[in-house]
Amino acid sequence: MSGSNETTITHHPRGEGGRYVAEIAGEERTGHLDWEPAAGGIRIATHTIVPPEIGGRGIAAQLVDRLTSDAREQSFKIIPQCWYVAKKFDQNPEWADLRA
Repeated sequence: MSGSNETTITHHPRGEGGRYVAEIAGEERTGHLDWEPAAGGIRIATHTIVPPEIGGRGIAAQLVDRLTSDAREQSFKIIPQCWYVAKKFDQNPEWADLRA
C-alpha cells in the first residue's frame, strides 16, 4: 500500500487496558479499538471507532486483525463485547480458539 492508503496500527497501553490506533498516511483523523482487561489474561474488546472521514477503507477490520494477531502471539483470549469485533469473529471461524 502507498500514499493515502498506507495504514499503520500501533498499540498504546491505557490504564490497565489499551488502545489500538490506526493512522493513515496523509490523514489527520485516526481510528481506534479499545480493550479492557478481564481475569485470566482475557481482553474485552469494548469499542471500535473509525470516523466517517476515513471510513470505507477497511480500517476497522485492520484493527481487529491486529488484535487477533497479538492474541495469537501473546496467548490471550478475547471477549468481543463490541458489535463490530463480534461480527468479525463470526465471519472468521478460524479465530474461534481466541474467543473467551
